Amino acid sequence: MNTPASRPSVGAASNAAVAAVPGNRRARIMAVTSGKGGVGKTFMSANLAAALVRRGERVLVLDADLGLANLDVVLNLQPKITLHDVFTGKATIEQALLPAPGGFSVLLAGSGLVEYSRLTGEVREKLLEVIEVMAPRFDRILLDTGAGISDVVLYAVSLAADVLVVATPEPTSLTDAYATIKVLALQQQRQHIKLVVNQVSRNGEGQGVRAQLQQVVDRFVNTAQAGAVAPALKLELLGEVPTDNAVREAVQRRQLLLESLPGSAAAQAIGLLADRLVHH
Repeated sequence: MNTPASRPSVGAASNAAVAAVPGNRRARIMAVTSGKGGVGKTFMSANLAAALVRRGERVLVLDADLGLANLDVVLNLQPKITLHDVFTGKATIEQALLPAPGGFSVLLAGSGLVEYSRLTGEVREKLLEVIEVMAPRFDRILLDTGAGISDVVLYAVSLAADVLVVATPEPTSLTDAYATIKVLALQQQRQHIKLVVNQVSRNGEGQGVRAQLQQVVDRFVNTAQAGAVAPALKLELLGEVPTDNAVREAVQRRQLLLESLPGSAAAQAIGLLADRLVHH
């Protein structure tokens, strides 16, 4: 994980968390991000977490879209305590940690909080502190980031070992996905980025999207870095999720697709994503 070598002091809560897992094992952290909103990023984070739980993992989803959070809406939760309360010292991390449908845990952020729309020293420190406390307690932490390439999004992504970009075949989604991938390659020297193509209309469309994005990356990013220390960036297609009326139905009900309609085509596809993550 791309974190400083020296951890910030987090007091007794941190010591208890570290002691919770024998051998001080730490979670694998993956940032789930996108170039634009409306591509199903938060839906993917929540349902992928549920699928990973079914495969034996202890999973935390942290709502890293600190100013425009909507993970609570997707999960139909009404939190009394959020990360805003933790950041301001009004509550502990333990008080903010909630069980979610699907068997995973969540740390929810507030919505409409202007102070978290930009990366301040306080936001940087507090977000890192929360992750450091939680990492020994889970097998995997999914950071559900905001869309785009704001400082807050890029910092959240920098804390993750793995990056999963969610895109759709729609042209503006691909353009924005490329912009995000380019920034991550140049600023964070990412060598591998995972890709999920959502809302595909036919089998194999995701592979075509990956090939298209990889071609642009090779031409404008990898070629530009030729001869530099940074290695070439490779996009890995984790999988594709078909357009499915069951998704809209689950979203409208504010239910997890894997809970309400587990036999649907989209739910089965998300299960395959989880299989690949676990086996990888």
